[in-house]
Amino acid sequence: MGQGFLQIILTLVLVVIITPLLGNYMARVFLGKQTFLDYLLKPIESRLYPLFGLRMLEATNSTGLQYVKDVIASNLVMGILVYLILMTQGFLPLNPTNLSAPSWHLALHTTISFLTNTDQQHYSGETTLSYTSQVLALGFLMFTSAGTGLAVAIAFIRGLTGQRLGNFYVDLTLAITRILLPISIVGAIVLLISGVPETLFPPVTVTTLEGANQVIAVGPVAHFEIIKQLGENGGGFFGINSAHPYENPNPFSNLVAILAMMSIPTSLIYTYGIFANNKRQAWLIYWMIFSIFAFLIIITAVGEYHGNPLVNNNLLGESQPNLEGKEVRFGWSQTALWAVMTTSTMCGAVNGMLDSLMPTGGFSTMFNLFLQIIWGGQGTGTAYIFIYLILTVFLTGLMVGRTPEFLGRKIEKPEIVLASVILLVHPIAILIPSAITLAFPETLAGISNPGFHGLSQVVFEYASAAANNGSGLEGLGDNTLWWNLSATFSLILGRYVPIIALLLLADNMSRKQPVPLTSGTLRTDTVLFTSITAGVILILGALTFFPVLALGAIAEGFQLAG
Repeated sequence: MGQGFLQIILTLVLVVIITPLLGNYMARVFLGKQTFLDYLLKPIESRLYPLFGLRMLEATNSTGLQYVKDVIASNLVMGILVYLILMTQGFLPLNPTNLSAPSWHLALHTTISFLTNTDQQHYSGETTLSYTSQVLALGFLMFTSAGTGLAVAIAFIRGLTGQRLGNFYVDLTLAITRILLPISIVGAIVLLISGVPETLFPPVTVTTLEGANQVIAVGPVAHFEIIKQLGENGGGFFGINSAHPYENPNPFSNLVAILAMMSIPTSLIYTYGIFANNKRQAWLIYWMIFSIFAFLIIITAVGEYHGNPLVNNNLLGESQPNLEGKEVRFGWSQTALWAVMTTSTMCGAVNGMLDSLMPTGGFSTMFNLFLQIIWGGQGTGTAYIFIYLILTVFLTGLMVGRTPEFLGRKIEKPEIVLASVILLVHPIAILIPSAITLAFPETLAGISNPGFHGLSQVVFEYASAAANNGSGLEGLGDNTLWWNLSATFSLILGRYVPIIALLLLADNMSRKQPVPLTSGTLRTDTVLFTSITAGVILILGALTFFPVLALGAIAEGFQLAG
């Protein structure tokens, strides 16, 4: 037990150490300050801008509406391109196993899933997609979708701190060339050294010890794996994702993947502190989120360590950790840690079966998907945190009879309406399709587990889609017309409506005149205000999704204990 928890603690210490280093670097990149990569990358970027029609856009600033149009237009073009690649993969090169195109609805769901930085997979990669589809289509979207989320977050932070929003295409280029691509190159080399393959050779046929023939799938995995983690994408090259020994062969590669997964979402809070010139507030927000995060890790890890009481009773009362659905090379501790991290950062990659977690683990993973702010997705999760801060300012301002202010700017009706839209669209994208699906369990749901866990399977799938996470409680029969189309609805609604509202809200804030600080100004960089914000987050999350948790993971826990 002690060794497992020590591994968890040391991993979290490394995450905290990385936060100010990467956070400061990202701030310098998007503030236009000098970085150590300028000498190498500025000449490349100066050639990229004209190539994509971005001449002189470096100096322009978009309105919120223009930034939205750029995001939607670019994503639409990229989505059409990738869909065409998937539907024609049978005629394209680098298809060593001669795979035909997937069904139109599976290709549509896959395209939208990777376009929205969700990477929810209703297929097994090695038996469905060619190398061309994996690398040129999905690998391309892994960079651009992550870059889109990062660009939107930076634009939101700019607007929140009274600056112009900037230009989407410039922000997207910087996000890829200065952050995602350099770290991915180094990370891919490290993964290669640790044993992750990178090859275009076809699957290998080997003779087993029993004398039988076995086909082993390989492919260009290392570079795919690092951006999967760093960009909070989560979609695996192989069907079993990071539980596969070619995606994640050993504890060292597991640590590299975890640090890549956690680095950008945690560091963005520090980046905000530099933009706002208020690192104190950034650290208070950071430790608030970290406290909730640590609590969820503890209850998940303790549940996995104590194991399943039904299994332990059959072992004459001997207590054993829950190792169902886990890779022995990672054990209960690293699987529990990964499960909480992948659903808190909205990465969605898995190194074990989330479906096999104890009820406390099921509670933690679903709770992360419902709130979206315990680190949150690539960029947008950080923005959601400040939506809760704005609501807290509004509520506390009403209590004391003052006009709410955040960062010296008044919070008025338009901002509250947009903030409400951001928070309300998430339960709409989850609960409505879940209710429809559960109303027809025999024909639509595809549930493989009866009772409370079956309900969690369905709700988890839509929560994962709406939160742009992509993980799932496996065993669900989700490669059907209904699941592919209904999940696509949740993917689109959960991604683009919040992005539009975030950018419009940021644009409103950027246009407001700052209000001078007075003795009556409610300060948002105090322990008291941060604690109230934590309460607002937990209360709103509990009020919205507690019935689902009560009928799912909580009921399952009581049933198991009884």
